[in-house]
Amino acid sequence: MSLLVSTRPSLSFRSNVYLLRRPNTTTNLPLSSASLTPKPPPPLPTPRVHILHRAPYTSPCTPRATSAAAATHTILHDAGVAAAVLAGAYALVSAFDFLTQRNLIQQNSTTTEARYFACLVPLVNFLRLVIHGLSLASDEGLIKSVTREGKPEELLRGPLYYVLILILCALIFWRESPVGLISLAMMCGGDGIADIIGRRFGSLKIPYNQQKSWAGSISMFIFGFLISIGMLQYYSVLGYLHLDWVQTVQKVALVSLVATVVESLPTTEVVDDNISVPLVSMAVAFSMFGY
Repeated sequence: MSLLVSTRPSLSFRSNVYLLRRPNTTTNLPLSSASLTPKPPPPLPTPRVHILHRAPYTSPCTPRATSAAAATHTILHDAGVAAAVLAGAYALVSAFDFLTQRNLIQQNSTTTEARYFACLVPLVNFLRLVIHGLSLASDEGLIKSVTREGKPEELLRGPLYYVLILILCALIFWRESPVGLISLAMMCGGDGIADIIGRRFGSLKIPYNQQKSWAGSISMFIFGFLISIGMLQYYSVLGYLHLDWVQTVQKVALVSLVATVVESLPTTEVVDDNISVPLVSMAVAFSMFGY
């Protein structure tokens, strides 16, 4: 009996084991099998699959719509300006026809004073460029339209030389000499179109002048030649010029080539193209035509 009692654990030993197994909680409840089993992780959300996807609504004020509206406005503006110029030119021709039919002016004016009246328009532009170039008056529209950097003093260079050449050709050569016509064609047509083509397609530069391109120089030669021939043909039809066209085509081609080479030279910082191109064209054309 005493042996059974001695092998039986005491009450204090049971209490100690129970205390060791008790969880560290504020309650006095023993651990259960459920509390020892780890909880499974929460299920992942099921992705939503859109079989049909509708594009988001595009507001009329988005950048794409704004750029399209701006492009449409530009096209309409250009078309309106072109229509206004055509209407003005037609109105001017109609006015002269009306005055001629009423015998108020002669159809063919051969007087010497006619060239001086023709110089009035470029002379007015000359005075306008001088006034705004010296900042005596302000005209933002004029400055933006004929300058590259938006500076008033630019009006006293290229644009002013351009007008002076117009006056010079009208006074000296008038319409009886092909020299003035060819010079204006090379400056206004050839050099003007070369600048437009060169800016748009002038990626391939000339080796000796990185400011000029092959596209611009080639276009200057072609359009300078074609516009010169067209103007000579027009004045020949009117009876002011009498030319041998086989020799004329060869001479104009040579003038166009020389003017193109001069325009391509890196001399813009020294001599403006609106001076070098027409003056060289005058010299070469005068040496060939002689009048």
